[in-house]
Amino acid sequence: MRQIPFVLLALLLTAFFPLSQALAQQDFLVKGVVMESGTMNRIALAEITNKRNNFVVGSNDMGIFEIKASVGDTLVIVKRDFSDRQVRVVGPMDVVVKLNRTTLNTVNIYGQSKKQEMNQIKQDFRDKGSFYAGKPPLLSYVFTPLTAIYELFGKTPKNARRFNKYYNTELQQSEIDDFFNETLIQKETDLRGKDLEQFMLNYRPDYEQAKKWTEYDAIKYIRDNYAKYKASIKK
Repeated sequence: MRQIPFVLLALLLTAFFPLSQALAQQDFLVKGVVMESGTMNRIALAEITNKRNNFVVGSNDMGIFEIKASVGDTLVIVKRDFSDRQVRVVGPMDVVVKLNRTTLNTVNIYGQSKKQEMNQIKQDFRDKGSFYAGKPPLLSYVFTPLTAIYELFGKTPKNARRFNKYYNTELQQSEIDDFFNETLIQKETDLRGKDLEQFMLNYRPDYEQAKKWTEYDAIKYIRDNYAKYKASIKK
């Protein structure tokens, strides 16, 4: 009779551990900001990759990003002219990623939009011989078989495929930035400084929400969520 409690405990533990493991593997949105070490400079266009699920996102003009992850995942943050950084996900809290600059070259931002910069990078891949971003069309195997094979197995096309995935994601984020940005939020609210950053981090819409917005839709979204933000502070 004394063995019965032990058996029950063993059964409970057997049932509990798979459940806890399942909970640990549940995806959630990790939000964060990428900054330059030793400064208050935000880093736009940094590439953030989840090594487990291969999701890739980019940081926006304020260095802010969000990506699907679960506890234990590793995020790899990459930006040209900066050292790569790896961050371990320990929970659904906001993260601040600081990158060390590896070059003293001045970044030329005059007259160059985000899309122009990314298009230039795509052109760089073409100049190196990757014409199809690692996805050659079927007919290329007939008319240009060497190019097709290179696109499948070459290192440059592999990087081009990776960048192309990031490029498409970043274009979506740019569309969100057109309607959810610091200038418009400051115009419609009294948020400034850290309060503004927190609001932009926690209430940033996803692409499906914003892709058909007009400016009126964006203003309504900002005002509605600003009311929620103020209510949450009072609590």
